[in-house]
Amino acid sequence: MIVRIVGGHGGVSPGFKNTSYLIDGKLLIDAGSVASGMQIDEQALIDNILISHSHLDHISDLAFLADNCFGMKGRPFEIYTSQVVKDSIMKHLLNDEIWPDFTKLPNAENPTLRFHTVKSNETVQLGPYTVKMIPVNHPAGGHGFIVKKRDTSLVFTQDTGPTEEIWEEAKKLTCLKAIFTEVSFPNELQGVATASFHHTPQTMQDEIKKMPLDVPIFLGHVKPNFQTKLSLEVDALGNDRISLLSSDDVSFVF
Repeated sequence: MIVRIVGGHGGVSPGFKNTSYLIDGKLLIDAGSVASGMQIDEQALIDNILISHSHLDHISDLAFLADNCFGMKGRPFEIYTSQVVKDSIMKHLLNDEIWPDFTKLPNAENPTLRFHTVKSNETVQLGPYTVKMIPVNHPAGGHGFIVKKRDTSLVFTQDTGPTEEIWEEAKKLTCLKAIFTEVSFPNELQGVATASFHHTPQTMQDEIKKMPLDVPIFLGHVKPNFQTKLSLEVDALGNDRISLLSSDDVSFVF
């Protein structure tokens, strides 16, 4: 699998894009920067979209993706998420006030966006990908994903504070190649991180103890204003398994 970090940050500023990870050009995880970080012809090639939760930095570009690709594909973008997330997006974003309801455009039979609700711990088959959606410690319907294709599995926790269930599931995998998780705030802002269900380098150090051994760990959702400090604090952990996703539009092959 090829994982393209279209945007790996938890905020927007020149040079920094919100969270969107693209697998093999076809399967998108979160839609924070899919429209602003990709060419329109690339956007139109996406088949399926996983949405981890409904916070704005993970859903904002659904609006512009639909607008950019309206009438181009001949079939909908198929969106898989929890009922909580779907309801929030429909109520607050695609509500014909903030943005048109692209689940009914150009018509209800052939919309631009089509939602499928997935229950916690349910597995869905999306083409060659087997996806299991697992709850994590984050509000707004927070879930992570285990994505498997043939003999390769990847774990994506997106936004989460200290959590348990996804690591127990990850330990059962025999073909796990990488873990994508997050670190948002420096250690001095531990109170903010805890209150907002995010990680600092010091809590991530404890979180790693719950993870499967000897698997590379990629830390995203870096807040742009704290990137330099986070880089130093992550380096200070002295853990060679960890890579900080400090640059957007980079790819990894597994």
